[in-house]
Amino acid sequence: MTTAGGTTDGAAGAPTLEDFQHWTGLIGRAQQLMLEAMSETDGAAWASGAGGAGDLPGLADAAGLARMQAGFWQEGMTMWQRMIAPGDAAARSADADKDRRFSAAEWREQPVFDMIRQTYLMICEQLLGRVDAMPGIDDRKREQLRFATRAFTDAMSPSNFFVTNPQVLQKTLETRGANLLKGLEHMLADLRRGQLTHTDPKAFEVGRNVATTPGKVIHETPLYQLIQYTPTTETVFGTPLVIFPPWINRFYILDLNPQKSFIRWAVGQGLTVFVVSWKSADASLVDVTMEDYVLKGMLDAIDTVRDLLDVPSVHTIGYCVAGTNLAVLLAWLAARGETERVASATFFTAQVDFSRAGELANFIDDEQMAMIDTIAGDSGFLDGRYMAMTFNLLRGRDLIWNYVVNNYLMGEDYPPFDLLHWNGDTTNLPLKWHRAYLTDLYRDNKLVQPGAITLDGTPIDLTQVRTPSYVQAGREDHIAPPESVWKIRDHFSGPLRFVLAGSGHIAGVVNPPAAGKYQYWRNDADVATLDEFLAGAIEHKGSWWPDWMEWIAGLSTDRIAASGPRQPGGGRRAAIEDAPGRYVRTR
Repeated sequence: MTTAGGTTDGAAGAPTLEDFQHWTGLIGRAQQLMLEAMSETDGAAWASGAGGAGDLPGLADAAGLARMQAGFWQEGMTMWQRMIAPGDAAARSADADKDRRFSAAEWREQPVFDMIRQTYLMICEQLLGRVDAMPGIDDRKREQLRFATRAFTDAMSPSNFFVTNPQVLQKTLETRGANLLKGLEHMLADLRRGQLTHTDPKAFEVGRNVATTPGKVIHETPLYQLIQYTPTTETVFGTPLVIFPPWINRFYILDLNPQKSFIRWAVGQGLTVFVVSWKSADASLVDVTMEDYVLKGMLDAIDTVRDLLDVPSVHTIGYCVAGTNLAVLLAWLAARGETERVASATFFTAQVDFSRAGELANFIDDEQMAMIDTIAGDSGFLDGRYMAMTFNLLRGRDLIWNYVVNNYLMGEDYPPFDLLHWNGDTTNLPLKWHRAYLTDLYRDNKLVQPGAITLDGTPIDLTQVRTPSYVQAGREDHIAPPESVWKIRDHFSGPLRFVLAGSGHIAGVVNPPAAGKYQYWRNDADVATLDEFLAGAIEHKGSWWPDWMEWIAGLSTDRIAASGPRQPGGGRRAAIEDAPGRYVRTR
């Protein structure tokens, strides 16, 4: 059998003497080059005076650099010893790296690829360690460097390249190169559409097998469509529910299929459910700002429902950025003495205090702002594919390089996956709003400064919000970290229930009870920090949705017949078209 390492003994898979000499020399030279490059970079920075000796680890004292070099060589020598004298394979596997990129047995059983893997992981550790050791830089800059370093090392993984991935080499031999030809077709198709493909593009269609909960569009503006869903119970709660999804994504993340749909589930609980479907930005929306989304969007939808059903107030849900803006609306209503319009507010993974906003904060420096302006050009709106790539970069190992390997190198077919179909169904954003959102909230954190933000001439103050609130965070959320979501408690003044769900930004929210997955934590004690919350929290298996429904039911116990205006098109507003409407299909 012939492999990347040359001719091997098919039974044992051991390299020949010629193979061993070639690869040990090559990998040894690679390690030498890496160490020399690291040392030369430090020396050049010192000589140029770029920021002074304190900018790079090891330069403030020569002993620091010597320790890092010694550690590098010590780890390298340990790997050489393993390659020369492999020893017991079972003992080595106990220390095997758990990285999914290297889960295939070939990465450990074939000495050449085991060496490549270990060398790569050692270099990654060294590079990230150097960032963590840098003195004299603030936390934000350090996090930006750490993020950039992780992105670079993820991109340079040997699993991403043909000649250093044993599975790709084996697949190429088995298919006589057909995998590479098919992978090239995939890559060229992605280049034409300007976006990485994650799932079979023909497997899903909005209204056919995603976003299928029955309902009607009953109201439409240039900014959004309002969908009312058909009740499935004979009676419904008197207070309806209005859901505001983020306009950086399509609303049907909450209606993927009947089994996963939060919307369908909420209807089945006896709620009259309305959902806002935002229009993807085009030339008609270039001047839209946060004030428009809050007042001409969210408030208009609330008042439309109140008028249609003749009710004093509604329950509301805001997901992600829509939750941020829901908090703005609540503060605006409080400042004007009109809080009776909203009976309750639920926040799905939403932030109001951006002091601990997580990795998205790495995209708000001057260079990133300039790049956003360049991408938008004269259009006045930002192509949704840019935002999709931004979110993919936050999990580049899973959402970029995993697909490069599987679909470009291995030539595998795309799997049908509704969540990934939604993830690639991008929406455009008004540039003016997007820039203000990044600078005013992520960079300057104005929302938690009383009076720093004004809507329609009214300054707002989050501490005036007393609306009953349910706040959900995801324990593994990388977009809205739980410690950031938690901080809403530091600003709201009304009754508030905080729930920490298992998983992240999507799976932590879209977790139907029937699935029996994950868990959530509650702690009803008066605690000041997330750490205190966790220390005394009670873990509950499964979905948090029933807990939320119990909370909602405790706020409005009256039930009425599901007839008249409770049926889409049955009131003063005639149905415009069937759900999910045409705005969700607009590109």
